Amino acid sequence: MLSPVVTVSIFQKQPNPKVFSAGQIIFEEGQPGDFMYGILEGEVDILVNDKVVETIETGEVFGVGVLVGVKNRTYTAIAKTDCKLAFLDEQGFLFAVQETPVFSIKVMKSYSERLSRVEHML
Repeated sequence: MLSPVVTVSIFQKQPNPKVFSAGQIIFEEGQPGDFMYGILEGEVDILVNDKVVETIETGEVFGVGVLVGVKNRTYTAIAKTDCKLAFLDEQGFLFAVQETPVFSIKVMKSYSERLSRVEHML
C-alpha cells in the first residue's frame, strides 16, 4: 500500500495545485465533476446530508467516484483548514495508475472504505 508520502509525491507532479481557505467548499453533493483530489497540505471534511462523516488529511485522496463511472458527487467536501490540493482528471489518473500501479489500489481502498463508513451511518 502506498504511504501518504508516495501519494503526495504522485500529486506533486501535477501542475497548479488549488488552494482553499478553511471553510471553503471544494465541491458539493450532487454536482458533476471531472477531477479527483489529493491533499498536499491541510485537512478536508467530508459531509453527507450536511453531517461530517470523516476528516481526511495530507496524503489522502477524494472525489475519485466521478472518474470511475459515478455521474455526480456523492458527498460534499469542505476545507477544514487552509489546504493545498492537487487534482487529476481522468487522463491524469490513468497516467498515474500506469506509472505507479499500486496507486490504483490505494484509490480503490480509500473509495471503498469511505463508502462503507457512509453506509454504516445510514
